[in-house]
Amino acid sequence: MEENKNISSLRTDKHGVIKGKVKIVELHDFKGHPFKVEHDRELFKLSKSIEENGVLVPLITRKNPNGCGYEIISGHRRKAACEWAGITEIPIVVMELTDAEAVITMVDSNLQRENIKPSEKAFAYKMKLEAMKSQGKRNDLFMSQVGTKLKKDELEDSSLILRSDERLAKEVGESRNQIARYIRLTNLIPKMLDMVDEGKIAFTIAVELSYLTEEQQYELFEVMNMEQCTPSLSQANRMKRMSQSGELDMDEMFLILEQEKPNQREQIKIRADKLDAYFPEGYTPKQKTDLIEKLLKEWHENQITQSNEKTRRTRR
Repeated sequence: MEENKNISSLRTDKHGVIKGKVKIVELHDFKGHPFKVEHDRELFKLSKSIEENGVLVPLITRKNPNGCGYEIISGHRRKAACEWAGITEIPIVVMELTDAEAVITMVDSNLQRENIKPSEKAFAYKMKLEAMKSQGKRNDLFMSQVGTKLKKDELEDSSLILRSDERLAKEVGESRNQIARYIRLTNLIPKMLDMVDEGKIAFTIAVELSYLTEEQQYELFEVMNMEQCTPSLSQANRMKRMSQSGELDMDEMFLILEQEKPNQREQIKIRADKLDAYFPEGYTPKQKTDLIEKLLKEWHENQITQSNEKTRRTRR
């Protein structure tokens, strides 16, 4: 009965689009939605705007395939902001979408956001590629990492074929290899993936660590906590190779992380614009670094000379 009541509150316009307002309790998050809704300052500002102006852009939904109500395709942040603001009804548009179409629409509508986390991109790319695959668009070419040999009767039309990962690459402006690297991140354990999102582990290093088994990743997480450091790219690559050969254990992780990395050495950082006025125009960063090193060396030698002269005068 409740479902009928909510459906009757929606209307179909002259273009055949179903839209209207529904109770917020009738809206359900998209299954496996990879984009996180953070209850942060930005969401608070959105909730205040909605309090003052209402929801200006209706949520895109479809009938909930798993029960009553509607599944949100686009608008999870707007729903959360409405909940924060105490609003109980939200305008929606209801679309007829297959599971694959729903995934593609959901991903496309969210990839336009700013400040997308690596984990969000990783799962979004994976979901969209799997949806494209399920639509029957060249399943045999899906996510292939090397050149694909076409069957003899396919060669005539091969110039018209785009692989699924190539199509996605064109749509999102990433290379096929970069998309494959992002999808590798979905093999990381949650604790490790959080470190990537927080910037504690660099993207390229995380890709290498994604080849470790789940158990090895949990062990590495504990080792990193104890050692208070993270692997360099070369160390992560070494762990990957040892994992693949069955030689990686916690003892080896300790030995590898005990090796000094360049980022563990103390560094002094000076903003370049503070020094630009003291260099000839057109000096490259390397020329500037060489000159600074040369002048410091001369200063150091001069300090030693002055110290020696002072010592000789004292002895007299």
